Amino acid sequence: MLWPVTVLGAVAGLALASIPGALLGGLLGQVLDRRMRLSNWAALRERLGGKAAPRDDELLFILLGRLAKCEGRVLQVHIQQTRAEMQRLGLDAEAQRRAIAAFARGKTGRDNLRAPLRRQRAHSDALLRACWRMAWVDGRVGQAERELILLWGKWLDVPAAAQQVLSDAYAPRQQGPLASTLGSGYQQALTLLGVAIDAEPAQIKKAYRRLLSRHHPDKLAGSGATPERVREATERTRELHQAYDLIRQRQGFR
Repeated sequence: MLWPVTVLGAVAGLALASIPGALLGGLLGQVLDRRMRLSNWAALRERLGGKAAPRDDELLFILLGRLAKCEGRVLQVHIQQTRAEMQRLGLDAEAQRRAIAAFARGKTGRDNLRAPLRRQRAHSDALLRACWRMAWVDGRVGQAERELILLWGKWLDVPAAAQQVLSDAYAPRQQGPLASTLGSGYQQALTLLGVAIDAEPAQIKKAYRRLLSRHHPDKLAGSGATPERVREATERTRELHQAYDLIRQRQGFR
């Protein structure tokens, strides 16, 4: 780890007052580095430019925003997946507001994420699982999405083989009992959510969120479930997103 203000303080102190000055300048610089969380030159450049480095609680949603935008256009399923992640984490209203802002920030692609990710190595599995869920939410992973997640995994010290296991856990199955549940029909979407055709938007939203919580693959991923069960849960979550989006568009609510 390179503390930039520490280095600058030591150099300035050396020029002004020789070795005692270097020691004092380095000490004061380290205090500033720690207080402002400046662990590298990129973080210092961001701070000098008036743009703070991402906070730890913003990082996940910055990653999701960048993934959603990297193939060109943010889809409704990307937004729904982001909401599902907020629900999974149990964020309160203020935390949700910050998460939405972080998602929008991620879409710009302007943040240097190497240093923030290196600070999160202890949480690498949770971060990368969320990234692969976002990448697969539309049923495919584009080249740009894959390259981004593999790069982030490298910064998190996660081997490529482990990344492939995570990707496979959330990839859609080619066939099976859930593969044709949704189809393209409005009535099938209503049936999947378990709501009547005359249900109010509030009822539909409640049913959707309840089913998302019940079938979320994260509940299985850490419980020793087989990859097949995790894949089934991922597929059902994707179908729920699609069903809800179809009903929402047909009925004209947000």
